[in-house]
Amino acid sequence: MYPRNIADPSSTGRSFFLFGPRGTGKTTWVRQQFPNAVHLDLLDHALYLDLLSRPQRLRELIPPRHDGWIVLDEVQRVPLVLNEVHRLIESESRRFILTGSSARSLRRGGVNLLAGRARTHHMFPLTATEAGADFDLEHALLYGQLPSVYTQPDPGGYLASYVASYLRQEVLEEGRVRNLAAFGRFLESASFSQADILNVAAVARDTGVDRKTVSAYFDLLEDLLLAARVPVFTRRARRRMAGHPKFYLFDAGVYRAIRPAGPLDSPEEIDGAALETLVYQDLRAAIAYRSLDLKLFTWRTAAGAEVDLIAYGSDGLLAIEVKRSGRIRPADLRGLRQFKGDYPDARCMLLFGGDRREHRDGIELLPVGEALADPTLVLG
Repeated sequence: MYPRNIADPSSTGRSFFLFGPRGTGKTTWVRQQFPNAVHLDLLDHALYLDLLSRPQRLRELIPPRHDGWIVLDEVQRVPLVLNEVHRLIESESRRFILTGSSARSLRRGGVNLLAGRARTHHMFPLTATEAGADFDLEHALLYGQLPSVYTQPDPGGYLASYVASYLRQEVLEEGRVRNLAAFGRFLESASFSQADILNVAAVARDTGVDRKTVSAYFDLLEDLLLAARVPVFTRRARRRMAGHPKFYLFDAGVYRAIRPAGPLDSPEEIDGAALETLVYQDLRAAIAYRSLDLKLFTWRTAAGAEVDLIAYGSDGLLAIEVKRSGRIRPADLRGLRQFKGDYPDARCMLLFGGDRREHRDGIELLPVGEALADPTLVLG
């Protein structure tokens, strides 16, 4: 069990949700942090059927003298049980830990997430600091940061199984995909957009289904916390900006497992997307775990100038470019220079594959390994 940087969500004594994709370690963390809790796993088929038919039976499953935490694992499988959770919080002051892999599925089912009576937290793949001495950049680029890739004897096989069965199980349970073969083609096509501007029409053509269906597939990936579309930063824009968001599957290893590779594919292109994904993963987790008021964007002008990631909020404005190469050319800094010209107060940083820090024209150059090992170097 790797120590996680998530702040203790139980410190307030209030019930809370813990959301994250399957495989990120939610259940393991909860069992370790709350060993005396009553643990009800809705992946247990008998329990699932029981509560699906009679959500009010939840009260009968709690020992009479138990006054501690009650865990409902994968709560999105039985959304209506939250009505009973709500009642028990109000009438008996019960405290619940509700884990799940899809907050939007609960809302789509008409559930109000307990009307604010439970806070929401998120868990992500391991960060470099959480992996500690086990973190190896090359290993992370190949296999990502799901905890099991550090403990399984065959991390590549684990990821192949994750994609082949695990993701499809999630999709089938959602009941929003009728053609699994088309969805499989969609996943492969979408993987070519990893860490790149998303063109839904092009993905639809490659997949062989209509654009509306592909848009629904992208919505589904986001609902299941398996991907994100990062919008373009346009605040006080001085140039005409591109409109399409950037796309990221949630983990570099999952991306590598989905993306087809052949003799015509450039290893540098695949590795570059994996590295940017790794940086994105760590930034997103660090922002959430430290409760920073920052949101992630990308920046791309209509003329084609771009910066990979922008972090913006009351805690600052940061522009980040990611390069796999250890040698930086003037062209690699062009987007950051233009962004700095438009936003002089922004902190601009290039994370690269070298081993020495530099400063050029007000832009910080930082070895990406150092940045991942110590996110305060980037986020302060």
